[in-house]
Amino acid sequence: MSERTYKGPKYPTKAHGSIPAFNSYEEEANFWDTHDFTEFEAETRPTKVIASRGFSAKVEVRLEPDTDHELEALALKKGMKKSTLIRTWILERLSQERQAS
Repeated sequence: MSERTYKGPKYPTKAHGSIPAFNSYEEEANFWDTHDFTEFEAETRPTKVIASRGFSAKVEVRLEPDTDHELEALALKKGMKKSTLIRTWILERLSQERQAS
């Protein structure tokens, strides 16, 4: 796995409303250790976050509509996305193949 690099704010930061400016990561960490973000809820705004957990490749697979609907229903029943179900199955199968060889 590749080493991740820090992608946080550059210091010093700017103040945001009643959230002060910080001169270092340690100073910011100390602030958040002693404050709760809910104290600043009025100054926040919702944002959409998409987490990919570092997946690096996409594979397109063509399926018949009935198969696609069946996968979608099964994934929903299991409380996950269809792509998560498929990825889980692939990883399980790869593990079986590794053990067999």
